Amino acid sequence: MDSGLPRTPPRGRHLTRRQVLAAAMLPWSAAAAPAARRLTGMVWQPSRQTLQPRGNWAQLGIRRLLVQWTAVDNLSFLPHAGLALQPPPLPDWDRIAGEPWAQEVIVGLAGLHAESLARAALPALVAQSRALCVAAAPWPLRIGGWYFPVEIDPGWQPPADLPELLNTLPRPLWVSVYDSANQGPHALLAWIERWLPTDVGVLFQDGVGVHAREPALARKYLMQLGARLGRARVQVIAEAFRPAPGGGFRSATAQEFLPQLDAYQDWPILAFDGPHYLNEALIQDLVAAGVRPA
Repeated sequence: MDSGLPRTPPRGRHLTRRQVLAAAMLPWSAAAAPAARRLTGMVWQPSRQTLQPRGNWAQLGIRRLLVQWTAVDNLSFLPHAGLALQPPPLPDWDRIAGEPWAQEVIVGLAGLHAESLARAALPALVAQSRALCVAAAPWPLRIGGWYFPVEIDPGWQPPADLPELLNTLPRPLWVSVYDSANQGPHALLAWIERWLPTDVGVLFQDGVGVHAREPALARKYLMQLGARLGRARVQVIAEAFRPAPGGGFRSATAQEFLPQLDAYQDWPILAFDGPHYLNEALIQDLVAAGVRPA
């Protein structure tokens, strides 16, 4: 019976840091991990700390960028949208458009930091979002879709006009969903099929970063979402963070994050979020463990 311990290298052989890391990860990943791991894209939640995102995320194969929002709390990161602007500097959208990790951009629209307030302000946020879509038309970004950043879970009873409001936004359109009370995939699907227009895509938040569930259970959600809604309508947001001692969050380690990637290889994976949590050390550790461009 295999002990599961890392193999001992031949005496006198000097391993690189990447080889050591890959060997150290063998016990938990060798049986199930694919030969090459794939990470489709990442989320960027613009904040005062991450207004000018820079990173070697393309080394992981990231080509798709989901911008969480282009206006939040009634202040816009995008000029000419009819909203007051965020305090300068604004993001350098021209530079971002040329980054290899932003070759396709899903543009987040208008949101609020407070979830309860956002859910109570749907008409206003939809109106702001429509203005942002117009303002984004001359962008250099390669826009591959739109994201309405009012997050959904089965415990929310939305207003009856939610489908009508969403139908005024452009397509392709995405929303994010999660299951805060762990009601299960059936409850989540029942919500989606009752309230969500059939041409709106679903970004499933895996909940692993906040320890709501393990990757294997998150995969079961994806299996059922994909079976009912169709694979083209489902992507997964893999949380690349963990609770930090004393409060807040820290970057996940590669050993913590890789089980998520291995569980979701059948779906487009967006890491949440690149500028805050996919730092250079984690990028290099993931590359060493086989995460690379397809």
